[in-house]
Amino acid sequence: MNFKRLLAILSLCVLPLCFSCSRAEPRIVYGFIELVYYPGSAGPEERYSFFILPEDDDGVENLSELYLYHDREGLRWLITSEDWIEYEEAGRIWIGSRSIAMTDGFSLPRGQYRAVLVNRGGESTERSFTYDGPEVSPYPFPTLTVGDGFYVIVSEYPVNNFVCYDQQGRAVQTLPVINKSGGTVALNLPATVRTVALWAEDPEYHLSAITEAVPFR
Repeated sequence: MNFKRLLAILSLCVLPLCFSCSRAEPRIVYGFIELVYYPGSAGPEERYSFFILPEDDDGVENLSELYLYHDREGLRWLITSEDWIEYEEAGRIWIGSRSIAMTDGFSLPRGQYRAVLVNRGGESTERSFTYDGPEVSPYPFPTLTVGDGFYVIVSEYPVNNFVCYDQQGRAVQTLPVINKSGGTVALNLPATVRTVALWAEDPEYHLSAITEAVPFR
């Protein structure tokens, strides 16, 4: 996963409000759903990160609402322009959410989802997406321990990265994990880094887990 997509999962950006007179329908060019496990009080909790690449003749600022439906289970999530996350990649803007979840910690349904994108003129379009990952993670939830100048990682995921945060809690850098234990000095992290989390991922299943951030210094 590249750093911009990771930042989209970890960071929130709010689009400004504006108005348009266009009557053209918006378009969903592409999209993805990824399952992320987060630490929870009763065990790992599931959330979907759902993002689309939209197009509108009056620009992304003309978009107002993004719905995600799971018709078989009768579920609906609404993401408004005031709430969605925005990130740019290769000159194109993606919008979506990292907080698609069930109440009370229940597992999210797999299978087919339907996205509906609406602009400020009321025109809409839809597109189907599918998430067919495993019902239960094939890996235990990973751990990251930092203390006394050393770190220890326990993770069975095939890909692991450090996620580095500054004093304001902003994700500023990712660093591939080369060794699952060692001295923190050898990581050569910038002085601005205050806390570090572990981002563990299985790209084949679009499945990942992120630990709580722990003090690094």
